[in-house]
Amino acid sequence: MARILIIEDDNEVRDYLERVLSRDGFEVIGAANGKEGVALFQQTPADLVITDIIMPEKDGIETIMDLKRQNPGLKIIAISGGGRAEPENYLHSAKLIGASRTLKKPFTNDAMLQAVRELLE
Repeated sequence: MARILIIEDDNEVRDYLERVLSRDGFEVIGAANGKEGVALFQQTPADLVITDIIMPEKDGIETIMDLKRQNPGLKIIAISGGGRAEPENYLHSAKLIGASRTLKKPFTNDAMLQAVRELLE
């Protein structure tokens, strides 16, 4: 069973993703920000990381750079609903620094599950 780390500062979104992915048979662990997420990954490595971009402590761009530096082959899905700029701008940056996939919030369960399954094949 694949382990997925969700790094998301919005508790409701993190809980929602944990439920959707757990129901589909994945082992899921969660972190509330990038700093916590990178530390958790070092303690309990995951097969896939899903990270928000706009977060306190350490944003998703820094988080992706840190994770990819330590684990170049790691699969990462970046998610964003935007901030001061459109979500596409943040997601484009995430893709440039190594995110395997990007999803704009709100996304469907099917879109997330399809991206997860494809990356874990």
